[in-house]
Amino acid sequence: MEQAYLDLGRKILAEGNDKSDRTGTGTRSVFGHQMRFDLSQGFPLLTTKRVPFGLIKSELLWFLKGDTNIRYLLEHNNHIWDEWAFERYIKSDAYTGPDMTDFGRRSLVDEAFNEQYQHELKLFCEKILADDAFAETFGDLGHVYGYQWRHWEKSTGGFIDQIKEVIDMIKTTPDSRRLIVSAWNPEDVPTMALPPCHTMFQFYVHEGRLSCQLYQRSADVFLGVPFNIASYALLTHLIAHETGLEVGDFVHTLGDAHLYSNHMEQMKEQLTRSVRPAPTLQLNPEKQSIFDFEMEDITLAGYDPHPTIKAPIAV
Repeated sequence: MEQAYLDLGRKILAEGNDKSDRTGTGTRSVFGHQMRFDLSQGFPLLTTKRVPFGLIKSELLWFLKGDTNIRYLLEHNNHIWDEWAFERYIKSDAYTGPDMTDFGRRSLVDEAFNEQYQHELKLFCEKILADDAFAETFGDLGHVYGYQWRHWEKSTGGFIDQIKEVIDMIKTTPDSRRLIVSAWNPEDVPTMALPPCHTMFQFYVHEGRLSCQLYQRSADVFLGVPFNIASYALLTHLIAHETGLEVGDFVHTLGDAHLYSNHMEQMKEQLTRSVRPAPTLQLNPEKQSIFDFEMEDITLAGYDPHPTIKAPIAV
């Protein structure tokens, strides 16, 4: 299964188009790519580098709770959304520290700036955890994934819980072609800290197996995509568990699939490594509802990856 991801990395390096991007970092990308993972053959967490499964679990549970504040993530030692909340803070009138607004460009060449940025970010996260009012104001990312999944605002008033509705439909009308959840709400996009990269997903039931296809408009192939693959594989497992189905395929359809210019060497290193056996996902059988799962109810067996390969995040 992992070979599909490695083939994508190899394709971008060899055939990709060099482009500018919002962060000022620069990318090499291809447009329109699809990968397929048979979830019955193991859990698709990459083995050619270590991918921290705890971060994937806590982020997905955060989405499923409908939460949009990074405080929950910080409480679980998850820092993958810190920079986007911090970016909103440093652009606000409340921020009085050194100028951090040009992080994307300066971080590529200025080590002292990087150290200062990380110091300010650490102070920011500590204050989110310690100060309720500060967390409420600056920890929230706007109407990002969890809000759209669980609290989509209706034009007539009220909300739609898309996750609950799609689970109910899988149980009652499994052959429906409307088993869809959308995170892309055009009205809310301008006020989100980061518009949804994984924008829409659809389920498909056949012969007692649940499959899922994700459309991802923007795909950070080295850092983000390994998380996305594992996150939606986990979501598929959780919903299959609640609906009494086995897992089928996870189909990952990408729009702009890119490697950042400062991820190229890391991708090349990863491509030199051999694929190891996929781990096995284990869910607590006593939990029936997807909304009842906590971190300790989701574990992996047999995960033996190669070491981590570090790379900077582009904000």
